[in-house]
Amino acid sequence: MENWNKCIFLTAALCGAGSGQAFGEPPEQPRQVVHPDIERREIPRIAIDTENFELGPYAGIISIQDFNSEVVYGLRGAWHVTEDFFFEANYGVSEADLTSYEKLSGGVPLFSDDERDYSYYNLSLGWNILPGEIFVFDKYAFKSDFYFIGGAGNTRFLGDNWFTVTLGAGYRLLLNDSVTWRLDIRDHIYDREAFGARETTNNIEWSTGLTFFF
Repeated sequence: MENWNKCIFLTAALCGAGSGQAFGEPPEQPRQVVHPDIERREIPRIAIDTENFELGPYAGIISIQDFNSEVVYGLRGAWHVTEDFFFEANYGVSEADLTSYEKLSGGVPLFSDDERDYSYYNLSLGWNILPGEIFVFDKYAFKSDFYFIGGAGNTRFLGDNWFTVTLGAGYRLLLNDSVTWRLDIRDHIYDREAFGARETTNNIEWSTGLTFFF
């Protein structure tokens, strides 16, 4: 009987301990010791004008076939239809020197001064084939474009007008939100009859200049 009473007492004690743990208060949740204090950083957006028109002067050297290389200067304007394609119009002027034959012969000049005036205009289509960026001192980033361009127009030279096809390539570097620096090479190809026979001439032009978006 004594053993039986001990069993009943132990069973009651165990049940009381279990019920106290089961119906007691839930354990306290852990408190957050570190409070994050994140300061939001404002990132300025790139200030690039959304205008699609570009205008500016240029200057360079043009190698006139059968004549010397001469200074050329002009004005160009472009309309950027999309990010990849643009139309461009150019007008340039120069003045040719004596031909190699005139210099070697020492005779009467073959052309008058007015006939040596060289001018052209053309309308071209450009393709931005390699858009990208240039990083300077790991601090400044400048948008850039390498493009191909081709078109047609007219060349006024030796007292006549010649239909001209223009092919070339160029590089454009955006200096700030509206000013760009450009470097171009063009070949002005046209047929002429300056020395008694019709011939196809290649007149290579290297130019550089600034343009402005508006």
